[in-house]
Amino acid sequence: MKVAIGLDRISTIHADSISGKRIGVLCNPASIDSQYRHASRIIHDLFPGQLTALFSPQHGFFAEKQDNMIESEDLQDPAFKIPVFSLYGRTRTPTPEMLDHIDVLIVDLLDVGTRVYTFTSTLSYCLEAAAKTKKNVIVLDRPNPVSGLQVEGNCLIEKFKSFVGRYPIPMRHGLTIGEYAIYINTVFEIGCRLDVVKMAGWHRNMYYADTGLPWVLPSPNLPTPFSAMVYPGQVIWEGTNISEGRGTTLPFEIFGAPFMNIDKILQFMGGERVPGAVLRPVVFEPTSNKWMGQRCKGFHIHITDPYRYNAYATSLKFLQAILFHHGREFEWKSPPYEYEWEKLPFDLIVGDDRIRQRIERFDNIQDIQNDWTDALGDFLITAQKYYLYT
Repeated sequence: MKVAIGLDRISTIHADSISGKRIGVLCNPASIDSQYRHASRIIHDLFPGQLTALFSPQHGFFAEKQDNMIESEDLQDPAFKIPVFSLYGRTRTPTPEMLDHIDVLIVDLLDVGTRVYTFTSTLSYCLEAAAKTKKNVIVLDRPNPVSGLQVEGNCLIEKFKSFVGRYPIPMRHGLTIGEYAIYINTVFEIGCRLDVVKMAGWHRNMYYADTGLPWVLPSPNLPTPFSAMVYPGQVIWEGTNISEGRGTTLPFEIFGAPFMNIDKILQFMGGERVPGAVLRPVVFEPTSNKWMGQRCKGFHIHITDPYRYNAYATSLKFLQAILFHHGREFEWKSPPYEYEWEKLPFDLIVGDDRIRQRIERFDNIQDIQNDWTDALGDFLITAQKYYLYT
């Protein structure tokens, strides 16, 4: 039996909250129901004449933009002849002029459960703008593709707030996008008039493959549920000169660089098997992005047990192995990164420069993990108050 997502259950929205009101929808190509119908078409058909604007997150309304800081322009929807406002272009915050087109904003985005994925930042800006302009927001909930049970990583510190992390939460937060909206709206006192259309049949231990739902890539470099599963760790390579697999058919699942010595890295890692995964040596040649046209040596991460696999700690240990054996060839990427022009991209991604410093000192990865346990526990105590599902 398939999980029924918020879009499948849109008819449960209280009539008073949407009847006769002008509707905007924040969506992208992954905003489909279990029958592959797009949210904009469903809402247009359910509420004739009420759909007056669409909004798009990073990568564009058609999810066609490949990389970071590649902006999208506003456009007109070819089917409905209504404006599509880009929230990753001349602005990342809905302007009052954009919101003048609507009375209620429906958000239907597939988040991937990782702090740096910018859809939740866009959601937060929408909640703030809606609160200021007294607009209602309705979030159509979707599964967290990497389950709602497992959380991992350090909590971001204030100094490193950015578009890839606005709140002191861990790298992998364990919330659905609906729970995330309620959490930040309440804990950080945004004050938006917010409703969430819950799912039916989703449980916290589910990975995306357990839901029976179709996968449409939410962004160009997360083509499969497996790429989403490794992403909470593999995203760190965006802050380095190591290829994260962009320009290949397996972004984030594979990674590497021309200078990597496979045998030495595996020896540092303790062999080809880590808890929950097998590390298969590969050679690949990116067609774009880092090391374009050059042979890269690296690994393909094959997850064998998602409940044992710790994506973040595994990638940090890989980073330490590369620094140990290839310190001269390895480089930290320089700014800018996601509209931050001074801080190192890696520090923004992990949310704390002390992580980089400890990695450089070759502190034991388990010791580093132990030091963020208390903050992680405090986050969980608070976040669990806003769980919508058991």
